Amino acid sequence: MTLTLPTPASPLKIGTRGSPLALAQAHETRDRLSSAFDLPSDAFEIVVIQTTGDNQRLIDADQPLKTLGGKGLFTREIEAAMLAGEIHIAVHSMKDMPVLQPEGLILDCYLPREDVRDAFVSLKVDKLGDLAEGAEVGSSSLRRKAQLLNRFPHLKVIEFRGNVQTRMRKLNEGVADATFLAMAGLNRLGMADVARSAIEPEDMLPAVAQGAIGIERRLDDLNTAGLLEAIHDGVTGQRLAAERAFLAALDGSCETPIAGLAELDGGTLRLRGEVLRPNGSEVIADDRTCAIEDGPELGRAMAKDMLAKAGPDFFSWR
Repeated sequence: MTLTLPTPASPLKIGTRGSPLALAQAHETRDRLSSAFDLPSDAFEIVVIQTTGDNQRLIDADQPLKTLGGKGLFTREIEAAMLAGEIHIAVHSMKDMPVLQPEGLILDCYLPREDVRDAFVSLKVDKLGDLAEGAEVGSSSLRRKAQLLNRFPHLKVIEFRGNVQTRMRKLNEGVADATFLAMAGLNRLGMADVARSAIEPEDMLPAVAQGAIGIERRLDDLNTAGLLEAIHDGVTGQRLAAERAFLAALDGSCETPIAGLAELDGGTLRLRGEVLRPNGSEVIADDRTCAIEDGPELGRAMAKDMLAKAGPDFFSWR
């Protein structure tokens, strides 16, 4: 089909949250589209939409995400704006995205994936293992909390929310001795030096889709679909297809600590996964390989087998 390209008079509207990282991701999307079609930057309009998850009062109160509504906290208002025709696309951190999109919307464009590792951030020590017994580590991630308690039971975990800038402020105020961020976000902000160290996946398996940017659109907007095809990264799509199938089959909510990472080597996909009790007392893990095209099937099969191994008592805390 012949594409209708955006112009300064009729720009493509890009919806995003207003945090510095969200804006950096929106600008990366705009710049890739601009380059792909040799368009001026003002052929695109970045539209900031405040989500429930960005409410400063809730962030300062450090309330757990699952008590506020889970992953949809960061997407509902943006998706509503897209369904209403107020924006053409939405740019998301994929680790924040529910596995199912609202009717009429689709996620089928991904930018090249960044560093998947977690960053250890502290003003006191260089590595996670250097923290003294009883040190307080702040995190709002159920996965990171459970992994920390499983491997470092001598540490304490406290609720700790906010963007990079907010979390650094809280560390300076002594709210916690350390926290975690995503290396991908720090790299995109030009703040990699904030990390005291990067934690290898062998020591802390990352969240499903960590480091990936996804671009959501209306299902019936074929012109926008054609534009996005030009910037879609197929390798990232293959990796996320396996990871998100694994997540969906386990529990796509924000209420279960789950980690997952797919990596490609030639024509082979390796998928590692974990599901943990929130208190870190038990972890069930698996590590499998398959042909790349079989990644989603492998993800579902791995999840099914892990659920069978866990048994009903594993989820008694829900």
